[in-house]
Formats: sequence, C-alpha cells, structure tokens
Amino acid sequence: YSEIVSGLERLPVKMQALLDDQASIQKLAYLYFNCEDIFFIGRNIDYAMSLEGSLKLKEISYIHSDAYAAGELKHGTISLVVDGTLVIALATCPRLVEKTLSNVQEVRARGARVIALTTSTSREAVEAVADNVITIEGMNDVLLPSLSVIPLQLFAYYMALYRGCDIDKP
Repeated sequence: YSEIVSGLERLPVKMQALLDDQASIQKLAYLYFNCEDIFFIGRNIDYAMSLEGSLKLKEISYIHSDAYAAGELKHGTISLVVDGTLVIALATCPRLVEKTLSNVQEVRARGARVIALTTSTSREAVEAVADNVITIEGMNDVLLPSLSVIPLQLFAYYMALYRGCDIDKP
C-alpha cells in the first residue's frame, strides 16, 4: 500500500518528464509516419496498453493498426508481419520482459522494424533487439500504465500531424 501511495505521489513528476521529452517521440513519428500497417504487441497489462495505443493511433491518424497478445503471435498473426512492418512492442512488466523480447526477435526475423517501450531498468536488454527504444521510469506495476500511455498517445498525435490529419476532429 505504501509503495503504491508513494508512487502516486511521484507520478505527476514522472508524467511531466515524459511530456518534456516529447521531441524524441516526435522524431520517431517522423521516421515512421508513412507506414500503412502498424502492430502493437505486449503481455499482461502491456497487452491492454497495446490495445489502447493501437486504438488511439487508428483513431486520429487513420493508419491500419492492430494489437496482439505477444504470446499468441505464433498462432497465425505472425504471418501478417512482413519485411518493413512496424511493430511497437511494450515491455514494461519486469517479470515478462524476457518473454516479450523473445517475441520481438520473432518479428525482427520476419523483417519488422521495432519500436519498444520499456522501463529504465530493462532498457539495455531491449536496446539489443529493438530499432528504437522509448523509456519510462520504472515503478509499481499497477501504476505503469499511467506512464506508458503518454508516449503512445504522443506517438499517435505526431503520426496524425505528419500525415496531415485533423487531430481535433478525427
């Protein structure tokens, strides 16, 4: 309980740090705004956040986007990943990072480009397999979605902006 309350008290500062560093997200959006298909993958709460990131992206940028449970890729959906496909992999849950990185290696083997969202404690391992890494500060698993949603929403915003979409009237 005290860990969660303490994390809640620190949350605004961590959120502001992400907002202050949105230039890095903007740069990623500029690199990938011409993509026509983007897949999000994650496990556990990261899968739920993948669904949110995918929804926000297609909602304001009109890019085809889907989210998949990373552990289910071998059951047909991996065939949708072709050379040059952009995959956004969420790996914020410490106990599942290694398994998610295995899935990242699978999509990379099929030619995907990968943007990974992870915590500062897992960054080094994630950098070894992803093309680009977005880092959030680690904290209690219950609070991580409050941070991970920010770069996902900023990415969708800048993707839409670079595509010339009316962000205020999707």
